[in-house]
Amino acid sequence: MRILFVGDVVGNIGVAMIHEYLPQLKRDLKPQVTIVNGENSTPVGRGISQSIYKQILKDGADVVTMGNHTWDNAELYDFIGGANRLVRPANFPGDTPGQGWTKVKVNQQVLAVVNLQGRVFMNPMDDPFAKMKALLPELDTDFVFVDFHAETTSEKRAFAMRYDGQLSAVVGTHTHVQTSDAQVLQGGTAFMTEAGMTGPADSVLGMKSDSVIERFENQRPTRYTVQEVGPGLLSGAVIDLNDKTGHATSIKPILISPQHPYQS
Repeated sequence: MRILFVGDVVGNIGVAMIHEYLPQLKRDLKPQVTIVNGENSTPVGRGISQSIYKQILKDGADVVTMGNHTWDNAELYDFIGGANRLVRPANFPGDTPGQGWTKVKVNQQVLAVVNLQGRVFMNPMDDPFAKMKALLPELDTDFVFVDFHAETTSEKRAFAMRYDGQLSAVVGTHTHVQTSDAQVLQGGTAFMTEAGMTGPADSVLGMKSDSVIERFENQRPTRYTVQEVGPGLLSGAVIDLNDKTGHATSIKPILISPQHPYQS
């Protein structure tokens, strides 16, 4: 089983990169399941709209995951109940609308796609470690992919090592800069601290650099706005799983940018 995962889609440029390159990646890599994180995909870089959700699916995603900006676009409340391929963090507290995981049938196997959010330097959430432990019997499959949306490298790696051998893959999102540590852990879980973002290349994590620089220099509240012009980049990973055990056999980063043009 091959999984293609694409990191946080940011703004109009990110959506355009998905539209242009996701079909090409699917044609060349031939994944059985394609997962895209869409939590920053609106033009303002916060949340997701129904039209963008449908567009990402039309461009080739099987599942769209989210993160800490899930609720930033209020339109989501109107359609999340019927969005059966949209997954928000499973460890949101209380009776939260939507679903924290979904399943995709791949030939004779079933892949569970889970979204979890970390707690270090993030808004208060239920414990993702405990939530994963509670979910495993319910998922009832050896094939489990987790988009772990978190701030710190330590929390992401600790989670992956805690569930090494019990999960097929743990790929981090949220910090938008791809890390170079893609690996298969000793127990057979593919891990990558950060998939990276899909959005404007000439930016600071997708935002216009001027506003971010102003915040650092003046230490005053600044309104961040999405970079709307210039080249884009697409970041992610491709993961291969053993068809019998669900353990990973490889994980490789994907990066399309002005410095790394796509070669089919």
